[in-house]
Amino acid sequence: MVKLLKLFRQDIGSRSGRFQIIAFFTRSIPGRFGFEIRRILWPRYFAKCGVGTIIHVGAHILNPEKLTVGNNVHIGAFTYLQAGGGISLEGNCLLGPYAKIWSQNHQFRDPNLFISEQGYEYKAVYIGADVWIGANAFVMPGANIGDRCIISACSVVGGKNILPNTILAGNPARKIGTRPT
Repeated sequence: MVKLLKLFRQDIGSRSGRFQIIAFFTRSIPGRFGFEIRRILWPRYFAKCGVGTIIHVGAHILNPEKLTVGNNVHIGAFTYLQAGGGISLEGNCLLGPYAKIWSQNHQFRDPNLFISEQGYEYKAVYIGADVWIGANAFVMPGANIGDRCIISACSVVGGKNILPNTILAGNPARKIGTRPT
């Protein structure tokens, strides 16, 4: 029991730990009250957060201190953001339900070591303005998605540059169209 209390004290003592505890108690609050409590409490732990951000029920954010959010961003229900390498969401982005954005991944180059012993590789993810990432889409470390792109539901976007106005779909995600300008 003493060990558990020490661990809790360590978590409360770190900014990231405090965020995870606050998020645990507030991520499942439904309705407008839930939106408002997350809008007030969560952005305090982000690197930057614009006005009008909406964080839907069930969202998970790791390393919030490396997350930059522009104005009027909607973080969809049950999204998962792993911001260890940094994530930037520009204004008016929509993240659909269960979308995932990763900015870190396991290293695996040394065949003589277990993957769990090789540490992590960090690559920032940039999502431009007015981007819609559909439900269950997965954006991988190093992706740079230009303004006004659409990522279709269930797509997997690798760590590459996506030109503005591009519509992507599939696994791996491929260009299927262009948004009108």
